[in-house]
Amino acid sequence: MTSPSPSPSPSPTGAGLWIRQFRAARPGAPRLLCMPHAGGSAGFYLPLSHALAPEVNVLAVQYPGRQDRRGEPAARSIARLADSLVRLLDPGDTTPLALFGHSMGAVVAFELARRLEGDGRRVSLLVASARRGPFLSPGPSFHHLGDAAILAEVEHLGGADSLAPEHPGLLRLALPALRADFEAVETYRAVPAPLLRCPVLAVTGADDPRVPPSDAGAWSAATSGPASLSVHPGGHFYLLARVAEVAAELRHVLGARAVLRRPVA
Repeated sequence: MTSPSPSPSPSPTGAGLWIRQFRAARPGAPRLLCMPHAGGSAGFYLPLSHALAPEVNVLAVQYPGRQDRRGEPAARSIARLADSLVRLLDPGDTTPLALFGHSMGAVVAFELARRLEGDGRRVSLLVASARRGPFLSPGPSFHHLGDAAILAEVEHLGGADSLAPEHPGLLRLALPALRADFEAVETYRAVPAPLLRCPVLAVTGADDPRVPPSDAGAWSAATSGPASLSVHPGGHFYLLARVAEVAAELRHVLGARAVLRRPVA
């Protein structure tokens, strides 16, 4: 499930450790802060960044414990990740801010949105991708099991290819962060209040083995604002094959106009 990184910046420091920008955006473009899945990296959102730039400023989170942050301990709590991110977002930046989270990233985005709204900072939209509603009962747990069980779940979700199981050395590097992420999301329990005020868009794959559309639709209980559900063909990682469709949907809800690009000769 770890995505290849295009090394967006050499030796990033400060906020650049956490938040990566792959493509420049026009001045004043709405921001879309994207949080990856368990075991994932900022590079998972590179295709979406290419699809939306420059009309949307796609910013991707790099969690500690992987790739160029491998030397840092991985967070084992959703709250800790959300607390770290809220401190990094400049309250003086008034450009519209939407949050996008895939799988585990959806609950990170949800808790971040709660913190931002609690501080009186506006969130224009929360997109919860490939994740069941936060108030549903927890699903199965794998973080306390052996490596084989964790890898079997990754394969079940359709994310095994990127873990390169034929290279045991790479697996050893990826597994600590993957296990920590599984612990963070599997031990997370959403408290009932406060509800969000921002709109929520839940997106899922029609054949996701862990997130059927009915469970994704339960995100409507997380906000007092409008909520909607979008279902795309595919499984848990539907986004990999549906970037163009999802980008068009996001461009519409964020009020960003498409950029007509000249065909490559």
